Amino acid sequence: MTTTQKPTATAEKFDGFTDEERGAMKARAQELKASSRRGSRADKAAEEEAAVVAKIAEMQESDRVMAERIHAVIKESVPELAPKLWYGMPAYAKDGKVVCFFQSAQKFSARYATFGFSDKANLDDGSMWPASYALTELTAEGAAKIGALVEKAVN
Repeated sequence: MTTTQKPTATAEKFDGFTDEERGAMKARAQELKASSRRGSRADKAAEEEAAVVAKIAEMQESDRVMAERIHAVIKESVPELAPKLWYGMPAYAKDGKVVCFFQSAQKFSARYATFGFSDKANLDDGSMWPASYALTELTAEGAAKIGALVEKAVN
């Protein structure tokens, strides 16, 4: 469509991306730009973890409490996973590939937070298995389940 053409009825109905989706894409672009900067691997890892901790600190209290606990569980259960931001969300990667992530409820104005796995996670179980979990709170049992799932995901 040129600048002189009028939008069609189909184009007028297209709402495009939500503000939250655009924000996530902008965050991802900034993450990629930051990861391309020069520096030692240790410096980059420390910067990425600091960015994750800062992002968690910005969350609403209920999400922040869960995200802090998940961060601790993953660092304890699978220390080889590297914390990093992924579309503005705390995520954990192996060899640079995101394995799992935490999405706060406020990220996309949802009624619950989500802990999810990417397709890099080794959770395959037949022809169908869960790839994300809704969280309204994180109990000791839930934290233990997340730790076990993350361990399975990287093995």
